[in-house]
Amino acid sequence: MVSFSLIMSKMADVMEVEIEDTSSDDCTIISGEELAEIKKESGNHHYKSQNYTKALTYYTEAIGICPENASYYANRSACYMMLRQYQNALDDARKSVALDPGFIKAYIRLAKCSIALGDCSYADQTLAQANQLEPNNPAIAAEVNNLATVRHFVEDASKAYEKKEYRKVVYCMDKALEIAVACRRFKLMKAECLAFLGSDILQLDSQNADAIYVRGLCLHYQDDLDRAFTLFQHVLRLAPDHQKAQDIYKKAKILKGKKEEGNEAYKKGYNVEAYQLYSEALAVDPNNRMTNAKLYFNRATLGRLKEAIDDCTSALAIDGSYLKALLRRAKCYMDLEEYEDAVMDYEKAVKMDKMKDRHSDASESEKKEQEKKFKEVGEAYGILSDPKKRARYDNGEDLEDVDGFSAADIDPSNVFQAFFGQGGHGGAFNFYSSGFPSGFSFQFSQ
Repeated sequence: MVSFSLIMSKMADVMEVEIEDTSSDDCTIISGEELAEIKKESGNHHYKSQNYTKALTYYTEAIGICPENASYYANRSACYMMLRQYQNALDDARKSVALDPGFIKAYIRLAKCSIALGDCSYADQTLAQANQLEPNNPAIAAEVNNLATVRHFVEDASKAYEKKEYRKVVYCMDKALEIAVACRRFKLMKAECLAFLGSDILQLDSQNADAIYVRGLCLHYQDDLDRAFTLFQHVLRLAPDHQKAQDIYKKAKILKGKKEEGNEAYKKGYNVEAYQLYSEALAVDPNNRMTNAKLYFNRATLGRLKEAIDDCTSALAIDGSYLKALLRRAKCYMDLEEYEDAVMDYEKAVKMDKMKDRHSDASESEKKEQEKKFKEVGEAYGILSDPKKRARYDNGEDLEDVDGFSAADIDPSNVFQAFFGQGGHGGAFNFYSSGFPSGFSFQFSQ
């Protein structure tokens, strides 16, 4: 193996030659494999110094030069593990095994990552393969024991859950998470049982400050701010020095206030003020995801199209079924004449079960505005779905009544029905067309 000092010397020599005379024929030329080894050794140096982020950069550069070297992926996998990025570590370990099926270290890292992520079946399969390669390897035996421990506590937790012994479930999940440190499933089970315990204790003892705090915390993160606010106040009446309750109460109070002030400013038409208030509310508690999804949507209604698209995207990242955010983003795409993205969002919206009767309480002016927008979507889809019309549109040609195309070719009711359904203004909407994608077949009754 090339020593690190020799590598540094070699790199210095190359840099010196290039600085003194870049046109010299005497410059040292190294191969791609040698350069990759230099990068790897630099990564090893930083890894040993526990500078994992820097080591990761060098391993990645080595992979970029020699992407078929199994050891580079194995080294980067180890680096990702130290950074607690277990899914990335697993992906690299899997790549390393694919490149070198006999690489035992890669198998062990693959097993470690699988266990950390709580994928017991895959870990079992990986350890079986590793054991065939080296039956007496102590590292394999250690991971087999870890896997058995995790499975033991998972089995006990499942039995306890069926019996509604939630305290035991929490204990088992804590023990399992000592090994499966990145398993979301175990964390969620623990959180669920903590919520159950909080509710049960609250019902049994309405004077237990800790229990009320836990219940309030659950409500707070379920976007039930008013009830959470009341419970935090109750906690502080019972235990004025309850530090956790003080902290979350302060956040809840600020968040509730900013949100209400923003809503009031919006109603008065003070959009700049409302935008600022919603932004301030978003900064209060990044962990309150459900409330923040609504704040992102509220901020997206204030007329800044590009920023509104980003806000709707953020809301949808939190709640993928947030129909209002999806429709708002589609409208923004329409207003920006980004028709392809608009059509994609409207198609997604159609697939959501909550679509029915979406606008049953909309005003006549709102319905007319939506009808206009849906007609535009229909026209956009007609353009995008026809290569000739798409080419003309891209060239800036006017498509109105050109080559037999007009707005009449795409009946907007197929889109309109997705939101208003069959019927409409006094039952007048009975449009049918094959011009828009299938599936737009929802009904509306006034």
